[in-house]
Amino acid sequence: MSRVTSPLTTAQVQLASAVEILGYSPGLHEMLATPRREMNVAVPLRRDDGDIVMFRGYRVQHNISRGPGKGGLRFAASVDVDEVRALAMWMTWKCAVVDVPYGGAKGGVTIDPRGYSDAELERVTRRYTSEIMPIIGPERDIMAPDIGTDEQTMAWVMDTYSVNQGYTIPAVTTGKPLAVGGSLGRATATGRGVVHATVAALADAGVDLREVSAAVQGFGKVGSHAAHWLHEGGARVVAVSDVDGGIRADDGLDIPALQRHLAGGGRVTDFPGGEPVSNTALLALDVDVLIPAAIEGVLDEATAQGVKAHWVVEAANGPTTPEGDRVLADRGIVVVPDILANAGGVVVSYFEWVQANQAYWWTAPEIAERLELRMREAYAAVAQAAREQSLSLRDAALTIGVRRVAEAHQIRGLYP
Repeated sequence: MSRVTSPLTTAQVQLASAVEILGYSPGLHEMLATPRREMNVAVPLRRDDGDIVMFRGYRVQHNISRGPGKGGLRFAASVDVDEVRALAMWMTWKCAVVDVPYGGAKGGVTIDPRGYSDAELERVTRRYTSEIMPIIGPERDIMAPDIGTDEQTMAWVMDTYSVNQGYTIPAVTTGKPLAVGGSLGRATATGRGVVHATVAALADAGVDLREVSAAVQGFGKVGSHAAHWLHEGGARVVAVSDVDGGIRADDGLDIPALQRHLAGGGRVTDFPGGEPVSNTALLALDVDVLIPAAIEGVLDEATAQGVKAHWVVEAANGPTTPEGDRVLADRGIVVVPDILANAGGVVVSYFEWVQANQAYWWTAPEIAERLELRMREAYAAVAQAAREQSLSLRDAALTIGVRRVAEAHQIRGLYP
């Protein structure tokens, strides 16, 4: 998939902006920009019919100065090493912004999971895990679900790792099923965190969530939960979409009914409660809050010109290119950046990891309370930095994250 501005270019431009604001040296900039460790592996698959096909797999640990690597595993046809590098870098700053003791990592396999059986995906997952096993572990690098993977994928990763170590090690992954050491609240955490960030951004302007309309591009495991919690909080969700297209209803969609429709095997585009809308047209709808929750780079220089929302809350990783950012800033649109807005997932992943290490499990209300507190504290720190230094929320979040990582580098020193 070709992109005018690649995710890695976007990540590098964002880092360069933070480094300039912080006044860091070229040497420190290069250290912060360079992945600490990368692994590129072959992933052979014996298909159900006996044929052998090959895939490429990647694991990038961008930074581990503040703790073990942490990041998702993505199965998608578009995955390449540069995309994984960008996602790992964003994870580094994200973990630092919400102050969890992790570094940033990411993994991926270049495969479209929709074209393979569950048994084939299990074999791909287990082979990929076995190939990268030397660099992962609960104290080294902890995986979580991402695009194209889910809690079952994490159970396969955990089991493969555990079988090879000789005992069960739940903390090697997060986002697992509850039956094998998952945490209550993890599946909805990213979407809930997006809504906490949205509520905080609206409150800065004296606006209540019940007064706004919203559109969500990407009705997957992040966007669907964000839409659900927006609807629960009283917002009017007027449009949602997935890879096949979307639907809109100016009076507001019945999100619980849509979720039941999907659970019953339906698709977003055939839900009877709305009119068709394309993914591109959704970005330009006349709403208060736009939530891009799909893929990288959807808000570029061209599409950003059409945005009518007052707030853009980035539920996806890297949905706005640097050119798109400039357009939105020039038009006075507030962007709540991905490394803050979608950090709820890594916050509850951290909670899951802590619970697995302690063999003690928290209740759903405890998880929800801790998540809300962490998201609100992180937003407040970013908003305060933005006001005091006259920065955008993105630059404020980046400078906080980059500074915390750089301080860890400097405190630990350079070996040898």
